[in-house]
Amino acid sequence: MEDKFDRLRLIRSANIGPVSYRQLINRFGSASNALEMIPELASRGGSRAPRLADKTVIEEEMHAVEKLGARYLFLGDADYPHLLAELSNAPPAMIYRGNLSLLKKPMIAIVGARNASAAACRFARDLANGLISEGISVVSGLARGIDTAAHQGSVAQSAVAVIAGGIDIHYPPENEQLQQQIAREGLLLAEQPPATEPKARHFPYRNRIIAGVSRGTVVVEAAPKSGSLITARLAAETGRHVMAVPGSPLDPRSNGCNGLIREGATLIQSVDDVIELISHFDDRAAGINIPDDRLEAPDDATWVQGVSAEDIGDKERHALMALLGMTPVSVDELVRQSQLSAASVQMALLELELAGRLTRHAGARVSLPS
Repeated sequence: MEDKFDRLRLIRSANIGPVSYRQLINRFGSASNALEMIPELASRGGSRAPRLADKTVIEEEMHAVEKLGARYLFLGDADYPHLLAELSNAPPAMIYRGNLSLLKKPMIAIVGARNASAAACRFARDLANGLISEGISVVSGLARGIDTAAHQGSVAQSAVAVIAGGIDIHYPPENEQLQQQIAREGLLLAEQPPATEPKARHFPYRNRIIAGVSRGTVVVEAAPKSGSLITARLAAETGRHVMAVPGSPLDPRSNGCNGLIREGATLIQSVDDVIELISHFDDRAAGINIPDDRLEAPDDATWVQGVSAEDIGDKERHALMALLGMTPVSVDELVRQSQLSAASVQMALLELELAGRLTRHAGARVSLPS
């Protein structure tokens, strides 16, 4: 229990996100050790230590979760979905209600337009129902339109909903009954603490979980630049299947799906199309390695092995700072241009982030704070 408390306190502290959380745990072996080292690391990054989460606040959150009949799922737990764990920005802690065993089944995400047509909603509902009859869990984001239809088609057995706010917040309000039913009969997941009202910045985080737990994502109606296309992009970036249902070129709601198909997404017209595609899904071909210790990061976290504080000096920090600007740049590019080791770059970036002098972006990119 003490270790979970420290883990939760670490991720709830200022200037610490999923990537830095994972690096700190791997570097120092435990959340407790990481919390003790943060002031020194931030000092080396050129600033005072970030504000650590108040212990009383963490105690109150854990009490609220228990009172709601919910539980925590931490990165590294045996039940944590291995596909999601392979993301470099996998959520360190999630809160759930319901049947956690649904995460053990093959999973397919169904997402799409909030203002979806009646025909598209029926297709999403029938597709979800067909998938669960084949032993597949269906995951979506409990939004209006396609998300709601997908949940309605799968709630009887294998509905998984990932929400942007707290586990006790019903959004949209008209889906309160559906959300409660999923919590009882399916699985409800939230990354944010209880009582957190969903804000615009929370939805991309939710979308990465939807894409991250799934073997593939099916998009059913989506306007250009919609959140559904963000989910599809995240799925593609992690080597998962991207599927789209074609629609009339006269309907703006079909532009996003038709565009995905034009760019290489698989055209989907039936449950059989989805089954055929994911039956060939290869965890390792998709870059999914299932380590014995699921806290170990799949790629760039190996930098922590054997790196000591003395390995990073002012010269390395100044070299990195000179290469950083307001425009996001990939960490790999920083390694190439600085001619420093990947370990040195990762350590310097971690120190800068803890000092509040670095912003991380999607796609393993970083920049100076705006």
